[in-house]
Amino acid sequence: MKETFFQKLQRVKPSDVLHIFLFMLALLPAGVCRLFRRNLWLVCDNRNEARDNGYRFFKYLREEHPEQDVVYAISKRSPDYSKVRGLGKTVSYGSLRHWVLYLAARINISSQKGGKPNAAVCYFLEVKGILKNTRVFLQHGIIKDDMDWLHYENTKMRMFVTSTEREYRFLCEKFGYPEGYIVKTGLCRFDDLQSFTVRPRQILLMPTWRSWIATPTSASKEIEDVSDFRKTGYFKAWNSFLKSPALDRMLRDNDLTLIFYPHRDMQKYLSCFEKGSDRIELACWPESDVQTLLKESAYLVTDFSSIAMDFAYMKKRLMYYQFDYEDFRRGQYAEGYFDYERDGFGRVCYTLDEALDEIKTAIAQGFAEPEEYLARRNDFFDLCDDKNCERTYLAVRELMTNGKKKRH
Repeated sequence: MKETFFQKLQRVKPSDVLHIFLFMLALLPAGVCRLFRRNLWLVCDNRNEARDNGYRFFKYLREEHPEQDVVYAISKRSPDYSKVRGLGKTVSYGSLRHWVLYLAARINISSQKGGKPNAAVCYFLEVKGILKNTRVFLQHGIIKDDMDWLHYENTKMRMFVTSTEREYRFLCEKFGYPEGYIVKTGLCRFDDLQSFTVRPRQILLMPTWRSWIATPTSASKEIEDVSDFRKTGYFKAWNSFLKSPALDRMLRDNDLTLIFYPHRDMQKYLSCFEKGSDRIELACWPESDVQTLLKESAYLVTDFSSIAMDFAYMKKRLMYYQFDYEDFRRGQYAEGYFDYERDGFGRVCYTLDEALDEIKTAIAQGFAEPEEYLARRNDFFDLCDDKNCERTYLAVRELMTNGKKKRH
């Protein structure tokens, strides 16, 4: 759903105005800092986490290239702060010093488009051409859909990381980036998916977010009434799933556990959900870690989430439950090159009965991956090794050393 300027304005917070002043205060010290730290790399995921491609890349730099001047931005209140601090230098996310380093850094690297001192202010400065810096987007997951907010006109990012040939070609053709701005190096976090231990009796239920519910604007009413979360289609569908007597029987009869972990932007609604079985666990952030859950689970139930790519990459069985396909396409992401029925790595279900039937079949087959989906996976992933961080590092180094490439 393409937002109007007015709808974007509704997301602006009073704290965003404060950051205009922090930006201006940081200009002079940033200029001085640049004189002494000419090759500074600033890395981050989001404010409160160090669990994604940014952290994995930072860890790689500290372990394999300790000579590199690199700082990781994270909130000091984050449960992951001590983990990062033990690796190297940090800066408090959104602070004046973060602004100074952001303006002084030779390159800014993040897994999040909003990975900067303040997303709203930086978006205006960067996209309008007021602030010309070099930014690398490590991505949060493999892109399947046409996300207009990641088109070049809406980011002006200098390097955009992709992971598969089909994703790479789609972005080159559709997203409007100049030649050479999109690279295929693989997601840094995939380096950690080469070895793992599976809990054979654990099912993971991990749906993605709904933008019109998580951050409502006046456009949300075009999809549904979001004034009461319990009346949304999202809540009704997943709550019915969790309360299903048939699901409870399957879990009990087969000594299985199901972990329900919604996207971080939907975690605030976790307490609304009811479970119909003591075999179901409602997992919350920060106690639960996405990648750990993906690695240890034997089977995945999701909807449109790109974490299905991580799961398929590990050669494990999954299914898609897409009860609100039309609303999702209309309200969140337009269809891209990936058709779930044609290209998906598991069965696509649209009703609760279909979803429960597929789970029953998967259990009976010991969560073995059907040949049809195995072939699709093998055809889709062309980078299957532990060199993703290394390829990313070499791509960034090339960007920094090739004088013919202009900064944007």
